[in-house]
Amino acid sequence: MPLILNGTDGVQGNSGAFIAGTAVTASGTSVTFTSIPSWVKRITVAIQGLSFAGASGVGRVQIGTGGSLTASGYTSDSLVVTGSNTCNTSNFTNGLSIFNGNVAGDTLWGVTTITQLSGNLWVSSFTSCRSDGAASRTGTGYITLGGVLDIVGVVATTGSFDAGTINILYE
Repeated sequence: MPLILNGTDGVQGNSGAFIAGTAVTASGTSVTFTSIPSWVKRITVAIQGLSFAGASGVGRVQIGTGGSLTASGYTSDSLVVTGSNTCNTSNFTNGLSIFNGNVAGDTLWGVTTITQLSGNLWVSSFTSCRSDGAASRTGTGYITLGGVLDIVGVVATTGSFDAGTINILYE
């Protein structure tokens, strides 16, 4: 049963009602949240202490329809600022970028907000940071799904997760 964090009557779609999913400990190659209600207009994905097994990993937020995550067709751009005050830009088509090339032993935290612009067109913004202070990332993205959004996931597109907590809020 989801937890209503704001709102007075708990009616689905009530303006101002934030509903929290159940926090999940990250492991394997993906953490998914299914059965997203069709009335949802905004989803916030929060990560804390996320780390990868092995030498490094790459992660993305993916959304989908029909109970399956969409793994391509995204337009996602990011800006990375490193501890040496160097800036780099990247773009991705395999999800909404939240981190890229994280090294083992570092943990990540951040927030991605995904908002329905119209119909099945979803836009996002995010910020994330590494625990060693070596890099911070921010960016945006979008995708038009083939149907109504009903699943959100954090996916290791390289490597696998070995720790951390992930949760969603939706409204």
